[in-house]
Order: sequence, then structure tokens, then C-alpha cells
Amino acid sequence: MSRMTNRLLPLCCALALAGCASTGGAGNDPPVDLADAQVAVRTEKNGDVIEEYRVGGNLRMVKVTPSRGAPYYLYDSDGDGRLDKSKDNVDVSPVYWKLYGW
Repeated sequence: MSRMTNRLLPLCCALALAGCASTGGAGNDPPVDLADAQVAVRTEKNGDVIEEYRVGGNLRMVKVTPSRGAPYYLYDSDGDGRLDKSKDNVDVSPVYWKLYGW
């Protein structure tokens, strides 16, 4: 029985990974329309890289890549040119991280 288990375990793992890899295409797009976006990139003194995506002069998305840590994103989902604010606290902007991708 253990010989059969030793053969099935790698096969099951490979099938599970193949299933995860086949579902990764739709989640890679940002939740805002960035067609024809102009990108302005700048590097801060601390090494953080800021990418601003503008469509028609309006700010739609900001990607911040810290010198240490994972990149995070700020969005303008309603297209008013201002980054979204939290519904409960008007002084806090929601931040989004991409947890994994294929």
C-alpha cells in the first residue's frame, strides 16, 4: 500500500498545481481601465519606486514598489481623478497587494 501511495502522491500534487495554474489568467488585470495610460515613474530618496498611471490626465492607479517588501497598489475606481478613500474613514486610502500570480 505504501508503494502505491508513494506513486500517487506526486501525481496528485502535479494535478493540483496544474489546476491552480490554469485559473490564474483573469486575476492579473487591475480593477481599473488602464487602456492608453501614460506612466510616470520616479524613485524616492529611500529607494521606493512610484509608478503613476494616468488616463486622459486623470490619475487612475499608483503602484508603489518599496525598496524592501512587496509592491502595493492604490486605485481610482470611479474615475474622478482622485484615489479612492475608505468608506468608514475619509482620511485612509485602501491599499491592495497582489498575493500571488502565474
